[in-house]
Amino acid sequence: MRTFSSILVTGGAGFIGSHFIRYLSRLSDFSGKVVNLDALTYAGNLENLQDSVATLGPERYAFVQGDIADPSVVADVFDRYKPDAVFHFAAESHVDRSILGPGEFVRTNIQGTFTLLEAARRSWGCSLGKTPENRVFHHVSTDEVFGSLGDSGSFSEQTPYDPRSPYSASKAASDHLVRAWSHTYGLPITLSNCSNNYGPYHFPEKLIPLMISRIQSGQSLPVYGDGKQIRDWLYVEDHAEAIWTVATRGVLGRSYNVGGLTEWENIRLVRYLCDRMVHFLGKPAGTFDHLITYVPDRPGHDRRYAIDCSRIGDELGWKPSTPFSEGLDKTIRWYLDNPDWVARVQSGEYRDWVNKNYTTRQET
Repeated sequence: MRTFSSILVTGGAGFIGSHFIRYLSRLSDFSGKVVNLDALTYAGNLENLQDSVATLGPERYAFVQGDIADPSVVADVFDRYKPDAVFHFAAESHVDRSILGPGEFVRTNIQGTFTLLEAARRSWGCSLGKTPENRVFHHVSTDEVFGSLGDSGSFSEQTPYDPRSPYSASKAASDHLVRAWSHTYGLPITLSNCSNNYGPYHFPEKLIPLMISRIQSGQSLPVYGDGKQIRDWLYVEDHAEAIWTVATRGVLGRSYNVGGLTEWENIRLVRYLCDRMVHFLGKPAGTFDHLITYVPDRPGHDRRYAIDCSRIGDELGWKPSTPFSEGLDKTIRWYLDNPDWVARVQSGEYRDWVNKNYTTRQET
């Protein structure tokens, strides 16, 4: 099992990255330092980290605001903190945004990954035939790089890449870069491709938090096309555990699919959320069903994703532990209990982090 004394987390103020830092803060067998490098673009929110930062304390946590595509910023982080592990979450991730503005996805997801790989290679002294011990660059990717499935089958680690959107194409390119730096330079890497995540602190433009918020406020619930697109849903805390498992015990150079083993049609999920919100808000059955509104489908909308995550189960003993109904109830409850967080995100106030008294070590 690989052990680390200094961990660099890119995109640690985002949804999955912040949950991973929270996981580290509670992990009994990790006592090292966590360095969070985040540009604080629209999805980066330091409020997501207040509890975990308090647990880690100033000696074990540092925050650096910076762009992963800026070589000077990344080089300085490596020089200053000398991480022996990189967990690379930072990415532009919303498909709709990638359709409207693909340039930022190319810059962050491809150029940014290249910049990090080069910094790690130089810092760790990697070269052909010389792979440093007890180092790992873990790259977090998506099942969307595999394209779209028909009515049956699932994505395995051997599935050919077939990205269909600017977002998935940029992530596919970054996956290829990571593997190339492993084969060419001996960079010690692991890679994971996950299905759709959900849980607390999810940015409100994503499907589940968007529907929760709009149901609560009585707004229409837009569903693309016929709503029969199928996604596999993974509770974000289970994902954090899987990433740590792969990075510490996975075979170097190997990729692992991480899924929730829970396939749902979008329209079925929206209807289920309506039913659960009826329960949580004490309303009569069917109160919110009329809010469902079908809208024109998204360009290039993939029909179905499904993950075969048998490799991580067979080799590393990991499997998702949160049933979808339980995870959804936890998620709904969190959003209902944290209206101020939602309001600050929706208003943009959350981005005024400089003027807030966060218990973080903030560096520029």
